Amino acid sequence: MNIKEFQAGIQKQQYQYKSFTPALINHAWVVSDGDILRLLSDADRVLGELNAFSQLVPDVDFFIRMHITKEATQSSRIEGTQTNMEEALLDAQDIEPDKGDDWVEVQNYISAINEAIEQLEHLPLSNRLLKATHHTLMQGARGETKQPGEFRNSQNWIGMSLKNALFIPPHQDEVADLMSDLEKFIHNDEASVPHLIKIAIAHYQFETIHPFLDGNGRLGRLMIALYFASFGLLHKPALYLSDYFERNKTAYVDHLMAVREANKMEAWLAFFLHGVRETAENSIQVFKSILLMKERLEREVLPRFSTRRQANAQKLMRHLYQLPLVNIKQVAQLLAVNTNTAAAMVGDFEKYGILKELTGKRRNRTFWFHEYVLIFSR
Repeated sequence: MNIKEFQAGIQKQQYQYKSFTPALINHAWVVSDGDILRLLSDADRVLGELNAFSQLVPDVDFFIRMHITKEATQSSRIEGTQTNMEEALLDAQDIEPDKGDDWVEVQNYISAINEAIEQLEHLPLSNRLLKATHHTLMQGARGETKQPGEFRNSQNWIGMSLKNALFIPPHQDEVADLMSDLEKFIHNDEASVPHLIKIAIAHYQFETIHPFLDGNGRLGRLMIALYFASFGLLHKPALYLSDYFERNKTAYVDHLMAVREANKMEAWLAFFLHGVRETAENSIQVFKSILLMKERLEREVLPRFSTRRQANAQKLMRHLYQLPLVNIKQVAQLLAVNTNTAAAMVGDFEKYGILKELTGKRRNRTFWFHEYVLIFSR
């Protein structure tokens, strides 16, 4: 089917309201618009550059952890949470009580990404995997009473109430068949749909089906990263679109609604592909900035430590790329030294501008590798 002929679906009368049933998507899609094809080519090219770069960066898995933390904070922020990257890296006991629920949701997102990527080694990207990921996403969070890990068995909506909803997804009785069609489309090799076009359509369809009672936005965005990992588009999970969607939140929502209301799938594809290209370019710049900073610290700062202290300085520096928040007790355990020796090492790292005190406490102070974290959060 030529995408120009796309019809998004129909409104169905339910009891006292109308729900939207999207058209099935598991078929061949023909994209002939020159602008979209150029955007597709650009996005593929930059994605290839990111792939190559991620394989050149030493200890790249340390940096991937930070990408995941940023994705978790940005995706959750779209849903209204206020946790920032520094807070996401803190332990539970260091979080202000009024921010506890937001912090839990971000931690669940981090766990959900990590578990899902691990499961992809023996499970395909499927409804089974999405349900398991949703279960992790909703643990101990505000939505834990809303059928974690199960497709909804009641009507949901986007907006303040069903009566005044901005959008009402399909009736619950249609969810299983629509999600089965979505799963088949994802794995339909005969349709010959380019991967970036396919995941753009799949993301739109998932958000339109809204298969769970809660957490659909976060899981739908996470599904994009899982698609990249599942089909080998990226060797390392270094591309997450939530930051782009969060910065362009109004346009993101408007484009999805324009597909449903006016069949404007091409405009959504253009928006999505632009986001892939921009996000991949930003991820490459993050890697470049980290390598420049790493080279500068190794050249200008680490040589200041004496030969006797050099091994411990190197060990702490390496640890900070993996976990950029530390306290003196953790440093003492890491280096197997006493508290005074650890405090002296942290003090020197603070003096040389690597660490900054974060919490403002007199005791049990937490220090963060601020320049490193800011590279990701900028």
